[in-house]
Amino acid sequence: MPATTTPPGDALGQRSLVHQTPQLYGLIRTRLWAQVLIGLVLGIAVGSLLGESEGWLAPLWAERIAAWLALPGHFFLAIIKFVVIPLVLASVVRGVAAGGDVDTLRRLGSRVVLLFLAMTVLAVVLGLGLALWLQPGAGIDAGMPQAALTVGAGPVAPVVGPAVPPAAATEAAPLTERLIAILPQNPFAELAGGDMLQIVIGAGLVGAALLMVPREQARPFFELMGSIQAACMVVVGWVMKIAPLAVFGLLCEISARVGPAAILGLAAYVGTVLLALLVLLLLFLGAVALFGRRSPLRFLQAVREVLLLAFSTSSSAAVMPLSLSTAETKLQVRQAVSRFVVPLGTTINMSGTAIYQGVATLFLAQVYGVEIGLAGMLLIVVTAVGTSIGSPGTPGVGIVILATILEGVGIPAAGVALIIGVDRLLDMCRTAVNVAGDLVTCVIVDRWFGAEAAASGPEAAAGQQAGAG
Repeated sequence: MPATTTPPGDALGQRSLVHQTPQLYGLIRTRLWAQVLIGLVLGIAVGSLLGESEGWLAPLWAERIAAWLALPGHFFLAIIKFVVIPLVLASVVRGVAAGGDVDTLRRLGSRVVLLFLAMTVLAVVLGLGLALWLQPGAGIDAGMPQAALTVGAGPVAPVVGPAVPPAAATEAAPLTERLIAILPQNPFAELAGGDMLQIVIGAGLVGAALLMVPREQARPFFELMGSIQAACMVVVGWVMKIAPLAVFGLLCEISARVGPAAILGLAAYVGTVLLALLVLLLLFLGAVALFGRRSPLRFLQAVREVLLLAFSTSSSAAVMPLSLSTAETKLQVRQAVSRFVVPLGTTINMSGTAIYQGVATLFLAQVYGVEIGLAGMLLIVVTAVGTSIGSPGTPGVGIVILATILEGVGIPAAGVALIIGVDRLLDMCRTAVNVAGDLVTCVIVDRWFGAEAAASGPEAAAGQQAGAG
């Protein structure tokens, strides 16, 4: 087991995210994932009975009952959204400074970011390839999305997440302006607006700057970040207890509006997304064996608990402490690597979400009969990668990103209503793959650092291990 002493730059080791894991292990012991699956099935069943197709209740009463049943779900989403920004901010600041020196940060940063980008591009291309091959949208009635929007007394509110600017406004701005726009300018405005990419960049700059500040001056700020992490995780622990009820209510509300026939009609789409996620996970395991020199089966055994919790919560940010603990204690990853990679990956590594966006975009293109050529495919890849980076690791954000991609390639955004009924299940699955990608990256980068230390000589290796401990 690796050393657990306070790493350089971490002035509050006892408040590190790694030490916030007991409550998450408690959720695993109570089989939260099984409770969530039961809630999912019951939600679809009860929602189908409340829907207009069954006619058990008057439409007005059915809508009101479904809305009250969904209240815990909307509360769950709102609280997760509330804590994710301060949690990611504090985690990235402390994670960047955990490297201990600017040289380590420079070597870590370039490789990790490039690896995350490569994983995301691979995921989108894989999703597009499987959707082209399997054609899940063939035979789906193009009128179903509009019907899904109008069933019941009101429209479906598909997402709880940050507002997405219209694609036309984004495309109108010159490239130079768009590059400048991603840089943080007003930290208070970025935090208030939930601009996650700018928040991550700003937090990284602050963390890097703190490496140059004398430790005694930096200590109060680290204590503040540690306290924010601890408080956020207490709130997460509270809200996770209602996750099964939240899933039940959200699925009940959606099923009551779109009906069971629409959900069953999406079996080909759901199967394509799940197959794509499975193939991506297998590729991750292959990378662990090839580049990380680890047994894929042992890797799966080590990470199974955090993947089950990620599946249950649909939030990679909520399971960040368990991801860190798993990387350091079960995968034997250096603290300098894990405490940089995991917080950063929670925000910019959305490979599971990206693969879903590729499949969903082509599925809706097939439903509407929209022809997407090579240029359109490239646009989907670029848009999916660009919008995934900096998205918060919260439930439902994948739908927000998908709406942006659809507008960019000329597919009606109303198509989102067709797939919203099955998005909860797919969201849980792609979150688990996102977390797996973070841990795979930890193993690979840690292997590279170990190889470099060995090549530099025993003294360098000893010094690097001491900096990680």
